[in-house]
Amino acid sequence: MRAFHLWFLLTRGMTLGVRVMVLDDQARVFLVRHTYVPGWYLPGGGVEIGQDMRAAIAMELSEEGNIVLEGEPKLFGLYHNARVSRRDHVALYVVRDFRQTAPRVPDKEIAEAGFFPLDALPEGTTQATRRRISEVLGGVSPTALW
Repeated sequence: MRAFHLWFLLTRGMTLGVRVMVLDDQARVFLVRHTYVPGWYLPGGGVEIGQDMRAAIAMELSEEGNIVLEGEPKLFGLYHNARVSRRDHVALYVVRDFRQTAPRVPDKEIAEAGFFPLDALPEGTTQATRRRISEVLGGVSPTALW
């Protein structure tokens, strides 16, 4: 199994993921904390073969936050996620027009999720997440690397 995993990493093409900055009308951002990796993140995940970006965003927001798009997500930037793989790329979208059908309760994948004031992000919010928030809302110039 390990040899197969190594072969896959060496032979696969570029990978693409989406991350979504969901901002509500109370100046809060939606973040998730996964069960399998430390820290708080913007919701998101991989774009599957044959899936368009909007469908990937809608799926991830539904799965990770019970969030339904009511308007079009806005593409903010494209990043190279070299910490994951030299082939990994992330598209960052901003969503302001949405509704949450119910608060997200913990399960096997999501330990916690919720909206947080921009000036009171939870302890453990990743550096990359903080950087993206600063780029979108704080006027900090975007970088090429996630």
